[in-house]
Amino acid sequence: MAVHMTYFCKIEVKKNSFLFLYFAALFSLFLVLPLFYGCTNLYRGDDVLYADDFVIDSYKIKEGKFSILEMQGSPIFPFDLEFLENYKDTLQENDFLKIALFHPVRTDLVKAVHEIGKTVGYPVREGKIMLPELAPIEVSGLSLNDAQNKIQEAYGKEVEGVEVFLSYARRKERKVQLAGMVGLSSVPVDGKLRLFEVLSQAKIPPQANLFNSYMIREDKIVSVDMHKLLKKGDMSQNIVMRGGDKVYIAESSASTLMVIGEVRRAGIINVPNGFMPLREAIAMVGGVLHTGDMRFIQVIRGNISHPKIYTLNWKHILRLPTMSMLLIPGDVVYVAATPITEWNRFITQLFPTLTGIDLFKEGAKGVIIHE
Repeated sequence: MAVHMTYFCKIEVKKNSFLFLYFAALFSLFLVLPLFYGCTNLYRGDDVLYADDFVIDSYKIKEGKFSILEMQGSPIFPFDLEFLENYKDTLQENDFLKIALFHPVRTDLVKAVHEIGKTVGYPVREGKIMLPELAPIEVSGLSLNDAQNKIQEAYGKEVEGVEVFLSYARRKERKVQLAGMVGLSSVPVDGKLRLFEVLSQAKIPPQANLFNSYMIREDKIVSVDMHKLLKKGDMSQNIVMRGGDKVYIAESSASTLMVIGEVRRAGIINVPNGFMPLREAIAMVGGVLHTGDMRFIQVIRGNISHPKIYTLNWKHILRLPTMSMLLIPGDVVYVAATPITEWNRFITQLFPTLTGIDLFKEGAKGVIIHE
């Protein structure tokens, strides 16, 4: 059962407000553009590209999430390599310790330590722990083993031959919080647990969108490619998790593309992996109608007013390797009619699709907007 966490609400509110402004601006743009382009042939943009350009960009897309975001105009910076290193699981404020002593003669001391700590344990307060016959001992930031050695040394100065045994009675739980398409709300950490193990335990459904999923540490998004980690086994993304980290797993409709024009079922397609073969996208809408001009299958990518437009021939789609012709979220695949349709017609087909009820409910999150 999916779990929703309240700390993502602000993100969703901002996203919805931004989408409202986007569609308002988009509507205004659609009203103005015909005045500039009139009844010319299909608009091809300032950056007209063809099959070889599309293949080159597809190989960049295969490099993963970071290359795709850079292509979309949203470059991100890699995380600190220290995130990949294990860390010591240490004592923190409000942890409680169970302490036992053994000494063949000082049974009074052994009993005193036992009686005081047998119920709730010895708390860490202001980084220190209070024990019978000892001054306060600083233990905050120490591992359990280091703390035991420090207490042993302190008692050893007072009572020769004493042995100290230390364990947790209760501790402030350190865990990773999970939200979105997950079956768990949290996973405890220990200084060694990594992101791969967290995702493996989270019961993520197959249709989850790993491309748009993200991790937050100290209120900042960490640049990690969960698709490469979980589906490709790329351990360079396998961050060591810390208490307080948050992981959000997006739904499949969090990133989408559109196929419109002379196809059987024009509409929105989910892109949960961050990319999709062009051939697969066309197959998902039922293929090209006989009215479609096979010479002009166009992929519109980027800013709606100044897009990149790749013009492809059906022969390219059939003959080139499937993975050399890739689409990304926000792409619009447009199959022209015969003769080539005008920009006005493209606008009238695109706008109802963008503002359709299914887009607002499911696909709106996947519309990529570039400034």
